[in-house]
Amino acid sequence: MTFRRYARTPTIAFGSIYGTSYAIPAIRDNINSGNIRFQQFISSQEDRLDIVAGRFYGDGTLWWIIAAASDIGWSPQVPPGTIIKVPVLDDVTQYVG
Repeated sequence: MTFRRYARTPTIAFGSIYGTSYAIPAIRDNINSGNIRFQQFISSQEDRLDIVAGRFYGDGTLWWIIAAASDIGWSPQVPPGTIIKVPVLDDVTQYVG
């Protein structure tokens, strides 16, 4: 399954550059409202979001979904002790896809 964070995002500059992703605030809003279920854990030294995404989703490129859900910024590396939210991918595609 391919899930693109810019799928419903309007383009600017004659259609060649994407604007801000629609998916990121939609994921955060639906996590906060309880529409998207998630698992939560505290990161350890070896955790990176791309590795976590690979473990939970089978695809490390979906790390940005976990970053958006966890509201931790835009980097696959997180310090130990960070609260990580891993959304149920079917819920994400239902509310955001």
